[in-house]
Amino acid sequence: MEFRPILSAMLRNKTGVFLVGLQIALTLAVVANAVFIIMQRVEKIGRPPGIDSANLIFAQSYGFGPNYDHRDTVRRDVDMLRAIPGVVAVTALNGIPMSGGGRQSGYTIEPPTPQPNPTTSNIYFVDEHGVDALGVKLIEGRAFTEAEIQYNENPTNSDFAPSVIITQAVAQQMFGDGPALGKPIYDNLGQSAIVIGVIENMLGAWVGFDQPSNVMLQPRLSNGPTIRYAIRTEPGRRDQLVPEVEKKLAESNLNRAVTWVRPHTYWVERSYRADSRMVAFLSVIVSLMVLVTALGIVGLASFHVSVRTKQIGTRRAVGARRIDIIRYFMIENWLLTTGGVALGLVLAFAFGHWLSSTYSLPRLEPLYPVAGVVLLWILGQIAVFVPARRAAAIPPAIATRTV
Repeated sequence: MEFRPILSAMLRNKTGVFLVGLQIALTLAVVANAVFIIMQRVEKIGRPPGIDSANLIFAQSYGFGPNYDHRDTVRRDVDMLRAIPGVVAVTALNGIPMSGGGRQSGYTIEPPTPQPNPTTSNIYFVDEHGVDALGVKLIEGRAFTEAEIQYNENPTNSDFAPSVIITQAVAQQMFGDGPALGKPIYDNLGQSAIVIGVIENMLGAWVGFDQPSNVMLQPRLSNGPTIRYAIRTEPGRRDQLVPEVEKKLAESNLNRAVTWVRPHTYWVERSYRADSRMVAFLSVIVSLMVLVTALGIVGLASFHVSVRTKQIGTRRAVGARRIDIIRYFMIENWLLTTGGVALGLVLAFAFGHWLSSTYSLPRLEPLYPVAGVVLLWILGQIAVFVPARRAAAIPPAIATRTV
């Protein structure tokens, strides 16, 4: 089939063809970039946290009154919580992973003079049960011992712990491909600590951080009066134990108030809420644009059928088969879609470049516009099929109806 007659027929309705072609181009530009952003957000939400998030409970209490003894309270709480059936491990700690709030500092492999570009790490103070309680995977070295735990009696104390456990991400940044175990690292005051363990992965407090897996565990307990606990439960028992943990903490000491007891998923959902809403919003936009584009293609094809009724009947009268009529409209739509996606590719990469430079987003990967082209080709063929079948059903006698 020659393309020239098809193009000639299309140009008789330049306005409709131009508008639908422009609609296809805009749809490709927006949908390609929107899907690219959606996939980034989905990948971000789906990152493994590195801790046993599904079985973790976090609790916080605040001590008050002259009879409040912080160290004794922590010791009693930890013993009591570990004795609850279904609890695997408990640690006191200063922050909650993936909560959006925490403490961080920069570290180097040599004493600062100062050293440029220190490795920034999110810091968590834990006791000797910290590794088991968080459920992290220790791939090198060992966990802390009870003798290594420091008690920060002075709120302004800035002493570095004698030993630390770091994530594999921190080890890679600081030591490259070399071993990190047994090596010293230095804080910004020039104080040193020895790396005694390396964790495979653990997300820190800020899920939007450029280096979210930069985490360091230190063997230290805060001076209070606020204290947090990480309570790891047996699989499937977390939700059941939340009220029991809250009740036992509240009853065990009248000189403190239990602020909250929550599963870790509470903070995970809250931290990723903006990303989840972005995914939902862009998904609706993509769906609406694809739907409107499909309706535009159907509308234009239906219009072409209605204004070419006699022409189609004449073609049928001179021997054109139904499949020939269907193929004619399918090719016409393919040409229209191809023109639209050609312009859409230019707009997609231009829009992607603008988003990247304005909002510091990654550059649009070519896979998404190319996939969009294939999708719109398929969508165009599906959308035009019903009007094309209706055109093929026009009887040859229609050609003489007005004679």
